[in-house]
Amino acid sequence: MMTDMKRWQVDIFIDEHDAKTRAEARLINPDHTHLVGVGPARRKPVDPTVPEVGDELAVSRALARLAHQLFDSAVDDVQAINKSPLRLDS
Repeated sequence: MMTDMKRWQVDIFIDEHDAKTRAEARLINPDHTHLVGVGPARRKPVDPTVPEVGDELAVSRALARLAHQLFDSAVDDVQAINKSPLRLDS
């Protein structure tokens, strides 16, 4: 049973201009960790105009980059606490 629930929020911003889509995924949490993942997407001139596809690609890339940053931050924290390199086994 979870007794202490925490809330982390990810805000996603999407901008489209000239067949290019850019998404930002911004993590906001109570300890003021601010990480931002950016994801681009580009429509080829021969592709049909379907904005949702560009949004989905850009957002998924932004979230993936945010996830990598958060993972790297956690690894750095563990190494600082242990004062030794962290061995990551799959």
